[in-house]
Amino acid sequence: MESLMASSNRTSAAMAPTPRRVAMRSALGILASVLSVVSADSSAATTLSAEERRIVASVKAHHEESEQFLEKLVNVNSGTLNLAGVTKVAALLRPEFESVGLKVRWIPMSEVGRAGHLIAEHRAVGRATTRVLMIAHLDTVFEADSPFQRFNRSGTTAEGPGTTDIKGGVVVILAALRALKESGALPRTNLTVFLSGDEERPGLPLAVARRDLIAAGKANDLALDFEGMARQGDEDTIHIGRRSASTWRLKVSGTSGHSAGVGRAGGYGAVYELTRIIDEFRRTLPEPNLTLNTSLIAGGTTAELSEAGTQAVASGKDNIIAAEAVAAGDLRTLSDEQTARVQQKMTEIVSHHLDRTEATLSFAEGYPAMAPMPASQALFDQLAKVNSDLGLAPLKEGDPATRGAGDIAFVAHDLPGLVGMGAAGHGAHAVGETIDLTSLDPQAERAAILIARLSR
Repeated sequence: MESLMASSNRTSAAMAPTPRRVAMRSALGILASVLSVVSADSSAATTLSAEERRIVASVKAHHEESEQFLEKLVNVNSGTLNLAGVTKVAALLRPEFESVGLKVRWIPMSEVGRAGHLIAEHRAVGRATTRVLMIAHLDTVFEADSPFQRFNRSGTTAEGPGTTDIKGGVVVILAALRALKESGALPRTNLTVFLSGDEERPGLPLAVARRDLIAAGKANDLALDFEGMARQGDEDTIHIGRRSASTWRLKVSGTSGHSAGVGRAGGYGAVYELTRIIDEFRRTLPEPNLTLNTSLIAGGTTAELSEAGTQAVASGKDNIIAAEAVAAGDLRTLSDEQTARVQQKMTEIVSHHLDRTEATLSFAEGYPAMAPMPASQALFDQLAKVNSDLGLAPLKEGDPATRGAGDIAFVAHDLPGLVGMGAAGHGAHAVGETIDLTSLDPQAERAAILIARLSR
């Protein structure tokens, strides 16, 4: 997904821990204990049950069908701003979900300038089994004017826009659901599939754009995020956390005048003050799991950032002290508490002005962090047990700092989750993005068996 910029600032107070969050963490700790007990009770099992063997057989039997449907999805452009394309992908998916017994609904999102969200649900009649939220999205970063538009297969690899981010993940979800149905496990499951239509470029305000996802989080017990699976070398890797993504803007002013007075009667000017601030960010802010990037900078007699923060215009002369300077960048953290702390440090740095200068720092709303929690760790252990029972190479837990922001973070305060349950590949968000087609089956098998076990 991309960084965001909105006109309203976020305050540190808004990011502080709340009683609800503290209570939620206590609840997550209890859930972690429950999952640990389940894992211990099943630790003696070294082979798959008959039902689980039927799950594996179903996934493998439909592999070619999955590849063909992936090609069909990829060849429909669904760049976030191509509202018709996003809607068409949803229309292709609706009968697929309905064919395995899920009820499907469409939530239009014209109020934030986006196409909408597709929701598919299954409820076990009279059974209070674990409620699982499966998260993916319909859109890609490749808009209708991109030169990268078609699916091309070469052996076990395929190239195409959104192959791993995230249409391969959507195909994994469908394969898992079909396997649950054909194995006989689906009737006892409680599932919600949430496919947003604007993950790569969310509509604003986020409170509206993610309102329905947050509600889905509150209605379920755990979340599985089907973004592309990361690999460390040849090792399959699943994450239990992912970092936030927010943006900042810096505007500096100084007293203009003849350059002969710079640093003396004329003060230091806007460019020196901006440089001081950015360099102090670089020297004093680094800490684990934090990245702070300065992406755009300009200064002179006049300097202005575009509203989107993607362009800057400046003018001036070499013998005039700079009156204005601007900069933009992004901030990524592993917890909301870390975000609040770093934002406070940045604000303090900005406040110590050079002579005859002023500066203002603003933060835009963005994606929250998904901090690793004990319940998510216990859920990963359950998946690792599934992986072992499938006879696959050991599953590794990934470093959350290596993952970008994603939709699952909006529900991470309410329930534990796993990230990277989708297909593996390379080059996401870039022309030439590829998918490893051999990753479709094991990912679908892992997801389906995990859900079947949690639904007993």
